[in-house]
Amino acid sequence: MSIRSFIEEHYRHFNAGALADAARSLQAFLNDGGRLFVTLAGAMSTAELGRSLAPMIRAGHIAGISCTGANLEEDLFNLVAHSSYERIEDWRSLSPEDDAALLERGLNRVTDTCIPEEEAFRKVEHHLLERWQIASQSGQSHSPHHYFYDLLQSGVLESEFEADPDASWLLAAARCELPLFVPGWEDSTMGNIFAARCIEQKVDISCITSGIDYMVKLADWYEQSSTPLAFLQIGGGIAGDFPICVVPMLNQDLERETPLWSWFAQISESSPSYGGYSGAPPNEKITWGKIAPETPKFVIESDASIVAPLLFAYVLDA
Repeated sequence: MSIRSFIEEHYRHFNAGALADAARSLQAFLNDGGRLFVTLAGAMSTAELGRSLAPMIRAGHIAGISCTGANLEEDLFNLVAHSSYERIEDWRSLSPEDDAALLERGLNRVTDTCIPEEEAFRKVEHHLLERWQIASQSGQSHSPHHYFYDLLQSGVLESEFEADPDASWLLAAARCELPLFVPGWEDSTMGNIFAARCIEQKVDISCITSGIDYMVKLADWYEQSSTPLAFLQIGGGIAGDFPICVVPMLNQDLERETPLWSWFAQISESSPSYGGYSGAPPNEKITWGKIAPETPKFVIESDASIVAPLLFAYVLDA
């Protein structure tokens, strides 16, 4: 039985039913010529979402991605340092002293997974630093993800891959030059390292473009899109709020007649009652001019590391 058949047979009610409804609707949307824009918040790369997202990219279903700086770098970290990662099975039972011991060993924990500093951060850092310095010396300025794409496209890391390259969403995106938007990149390990090198005057701060540059490029990309765009929000925060706002900016601030997002779904565990963006229901987005009353809308209140692979596998009929 394929994943699609399994979902059709067993996912009938509650959040399971919401997943099945969203999956059927998204499949129909893509079959009608639409494409999907995905936003990645949380630790989706460390959750190895690339195992299901990369095939979606290679199949041509993904029009673009907005992600946090952490998701940008952590897919690459896993690609080059996978064998040095450590998984903590009973992570809820860890004491503060246990976590301090992990720090002493250079292991940075993300829930049940420890990212090795030396094998991940430092292995990547000098490659990016070299590229930042070349850009600084030549007066060039590029988006944060440009340097990651350039590093992967150069092939210099291929001999150091420890994870399956086909399971890397960032590598799949780099290979097809997928439009990528990384708002708030400075809130990441590599963003912090870049700031440190700026303080040391080893690189010029201007070699990295700002989030405003991303918004300008996003606006141009959205207006140039020749296909209807679906919006899949995995988590919330800046990765989701930044790109969805391009539509009201175009229509309200630039006074243009731009189509709204054509389809919307969010996977989140956040509650709207706390006032956070991550849990804001779709109807609230109508008031901001992001989607319309008739836009297909779905909310799946569940763990994205469980739901997103099922949704992608349904579309791919895996």
